[in-house]
Amino acid sequence: MSIQHALLTSLLEKPSSGYDLARRFDRSIGHFWKASHQQIYRELGRMSDAGWVATIDTDDGNSRRKVYEVLADGRAELLRWTSEPLATPATREAWLVKLRAEAVIGPVGLGDELCGLIETHSEVLAGYRKIEQRDFSDPKMSRQQQLQYAVLRLGIANEESWLQWAETIKPLLLPPR
Repeated sequence: MSIQHALLTSLLEKPSSGYDLARRFDRSIGHFWKASHQQIYRELGRMSDAGWVATIDTDDGNSRRKVYEVLADGRAELLRWTSEPLATPATREAWLVKLRAEAVIGPVGLGDELCGLIETHSEVLAGYRKIEQRDFSDPKMSRQQQLQYAVLRLGIANEESWLQWAETIKPLLLPPR
């Protein structure tokens, strides 16, 4: 997946200024696809050059803003991309490499880092749960909401699974108390 496909998806959900898009991206797709605000603006420029998005100048009385919207070619690109099967991604988590290295070279003190990761994953899970309660409590969700909720549920399951796994290796990395 490229950042451009993630941005096209966000813009189809709601046309936005670059700033608003970056903020929305951080709170939604950004949970599983990281991009800096500079990267988002750079990609918006490329997508504009490719004819995938266009800007509409808006004037809310206080300031003029460029709002990006997806053009027909952008929708076609997203359709093309979603129609292609994904290659199986290789796991590139540095943490797992560190863990394998510790298995080979002996204790290197990964216990504190594990505790920090557990705290971070717990915070992410809590954030996902808040989104779930706030946005997906209505049993009569539209198809769009059901699909968005399916993505969130996978995020919740991944975080829960990671935390369960982390608890199983915690005794191997932390000294007994």
